[in-house]
Amino acid sequence: MLTQLTVSNYAIAERVELQFKDGMTALTGETGAGKSIVLDALSLAMGGRADAGAVRHGAQRADITACFDISRIDDAQQWLREHELDEENDCILRRTISKDGRSRAYINGQPCPLAHLKALGALLMDIHSQHQHQSLLRKDTHRKLVDEFGNTLELAQATRDAWKAWHDTHSRLLDRQQNADETEARLQLLRYQVEELDRLALSEGEQAQLEDEQTQLSHADTVRHSCHQAAQLCSEDDNSAASLLRQALNQLEQLPTSVPALADTLQMLGEAQIQAAEAGDNLRRFVEDYEADPARLADVEERLSVIYQLARKHRIQPEELPELHLRLRDELEALDGGAGSLEQLEAELSERRHHYDTLASQLTEARQSAGAELDQRVAEELVHLSMPNMQFVTRLSPVNDGEPSAQGNEEVEFLVSANPGQPARPLAKVASGGELSRISLSIQVVVAQTSTTPTLVFDEVDVGIGGGTAEVVGRLLRTLGTNGQILCVTHLPQVAAQAHQHLFVSKFTRKDATYSRIESLGDQERIQEVARMLGGVDLTEQTIAHAREMFTKGQAVHH
Repeated sequence: MLTQLTVSNYAIAERVELQFKDGMTALTGETGAGKSIVLDALSLAMGGRADAGAVRHGAQRADITACFDISRIDDAQQWLREHELDEENDCILRRTISKDGRSRAYINGQPCPLAHLKALGALLMDIHSQHQHQSLLRKDTHRKLVDEFGNTLELAQATRDAWKAWHDTHSRLLDRQQNADETEARLQLLRYQVEELDRLALSEGEQAQLEDEQTQLSHADTVRHSCHQAAQLCSEDDNSAASLLRQALNQLEQLPTSVPALADTLQMLGEAQIQAAEAGDNLRRFVEDYEADPARLADVEERLSVIYQLARKHRIQPEELPELHLRLRDELEALDGGAGSLEQLEAELSERRHHYDTLASQLTEARQSAGAELDQRVAEELVHLSMPNMQFVTRLSPVNDGEPSAQGNEEVEFLVSANPGQPARPLAKVASGGELSRISLSIQVVVAQTSTTPTLVFDEVDVGIGGGTAEVVGRLLRTLGTNGQILCVTHLPQVAAQAHQHLFVSKFTRKDATYSRIESLGDQERIQEVARMLGGVDLTEQTIAHAREMFTKGQAVHH
């Protein structure tokens, strides 16, 4: 629930710091005193639209901070954990608006997108405006209220998701059918190209191996001739390297005396002679075993020619052919019996339609049940609000064309009949402004009783109501406050007298500047305020006595 609201330099409020409790809190004050400051500030903290004109004159920026205790709000705790913004059981929403119109948002001290404030704020607070009854003229509002009351929002979202999946598949199938000729031409080309690449059956890296083999085979004769010549130079004639080394070694061995300094040289010459002779033997054996293979060379060159030709046809490098082969084969499978084929798309569309129909039927049944219960509950509240003859009907009309709809199989519309025996008709054609306001209040009270939002704010929803009906409205709001937190801006003393807490809004002037002040009232101060709301500026003893009686009675209400 909301525990604290701090407002700085917003509108005519220089600095306001309010503490809130659970139960019902009434906000009252003279017209123009600034009661809307609290609700407007809360709306901004919940991610509402910012206006640079709301920054107090002479200030650089407005700063609004709302603190919530979320120890019993599991959805909010989960949201904060998912976004790594959780801090035990506290949640602090902050919004700043500079005088040039720029706005910044924070959650638990961390900067965040404005959309995050809206998403989290929706889990913490719901604001019912005095103008909200105007939205009752729209069918989408009717559907939303029924889904909220029937706790079918998740089912409605699942139905929308199923519709989107069906719609996407339907669009793909239509596109496939409309381009059947082009697709068939593409299929024929793909079949030919894939068959051609299948016949080639080029493996990864094969082209490089063939090019290496071609190089070897094309130079076989040169290799044999050069190796034969090298063998002769090494050891096969009198002028070979081995023979010359033998001659050099003989010269040194025939010296008339031993020369120790030449010992290493003699060893080197002996080893060199042996190495040259062995090299010559190795070359002779290589030449004897080495054979040129013209037939293999022809085969290699022919295969390389096919590879190069296909690469040129597809305008790619030869080494890219295996990858192209896989890509074309995948495309062919997708178009010819795969996920993109007509048969597969038709089967997928049928499956998605069945899934949608199942969810939509469940949603219809849930809406019918919720609509019937909502009608009964609203009718009971209308009796309390002095409209006993007003008949309220939730009508579910099938979608005309029979095609799947994102919102389900039906349109939802609220109808009323102002007098017995008259057919129910749309709200806009039957209800007057005052009646629409009371109908709106009845619906809001009923829906709020099943709301999972812990804090509900009512902004002068009791406009146009008075007398005993006003007392009933106060009783309804106090009853809601016993199960949660209710903030209510009101001009009705019958409503204010029944609140658990009372905030009084006033304004004053200092040094040619206007300021707004909000203070929490004690019991005696509350009686004085109720008396003011009853009798105006000049309070008589009778008015105060009436106010005391109203306050005492209001606080004794236990519903």
